[in-house]
Amino acid sequence: MKAEILVYALPALILATIHVAEAQQPKKVPVVGFLVTSPSLPQSTIDMFRQGLRDLGYIEEKNIVIEYRYTEGRGGQLSDLVAELVRLKVDIIVTGSTPVVRAAMQLTGTIPIVMTGTGDPVATGLIASLARPGGNVTGLSALGPELTTKQLELLKEAFPQVSRVFFLYNGANASTVAALKETEVVASVLGVQLQASDVRGAKDIEPAFSAATRRQANGLLVLREALYQAHATRIVSLAAQRKLPAIYPTRPYVEVGGLMSYGISTDDLYRRVAVYVDKILKGAKPGL
Repeated sequence: MKAEILVYALPALILATIHVAEAQQPKKVPVVGFLVTSPSLPQSTIDMFRQGLRDLGYIEEKNIVIEYRYTEGRGGQLSDLVAELVRLKVDIIVTGSTPVVRAAMQLTGTIPIVMTGTGDPVATGLIASLARPGGNVTGLSALGPELTTKQLELLKEAFPQVSRVFFLYNGANASTVAALKETEVVASVLGVQLQASDVRGAKDIEPAFSAATRRQANGLLVLREALYQAHATRIVSLAAQRKLPAIYPTRPYVEVGGLMSYGISTDDLYRRVAVYVDKILKGAKPGL
């Protein structure tokens, strides 16, 4: 009888032991790669991303890990930084501007990429459509050309005498090229001559302003571009020296002395992007 009891009890004991072992095994902590341009992203914005995650139950270093990588405004590092995150096998890559998203797309077709405030992602080929992105990219867009044309309208409304607007754009960023084309159309309607200057690096900023002075520009419009926001203080100072009425894309320019801004709230974007991170970690597919 005792033998029979032991025979039946042993499997039950083994099964109970297995359940206890499974319960004790730690769950995999998700890892998020956070790839942005450090100087252009205020600490408050990073804090808002963390707050968005906390609101959804994620506590950094407890049930989520964030691997921060910063390009520091040097685009040549993008591929290396993305490759590093891919080697780390992060679960998601959160990133910003169109060139950064494109660099990530070139190195991984499987890791979900969450964009934060790029220009028109359909026009620039980042996704197939807003309803069905396809591929491994999803996230939030910052309208794109429509926003820039509104900025020009507001500049003209505030300063009717403005007739030659110095326009900073990055020819290596498909979003800013698209914005330039749309803004040229609106400029002709408003009777404004658009003096576009292709500024792709920090070394190009001051020569561009010197050229604007020679061309007698009497207004300035700055696009939402990571490079420019990284050098916001310098751009605002150069505009002030030349007494150029200017409109900027985000509030940080005004906080360092810029005249006015019209655009999205970067802080709110990064808080909201946490929702996409949460959905993907819970099994949602970025392309659907």
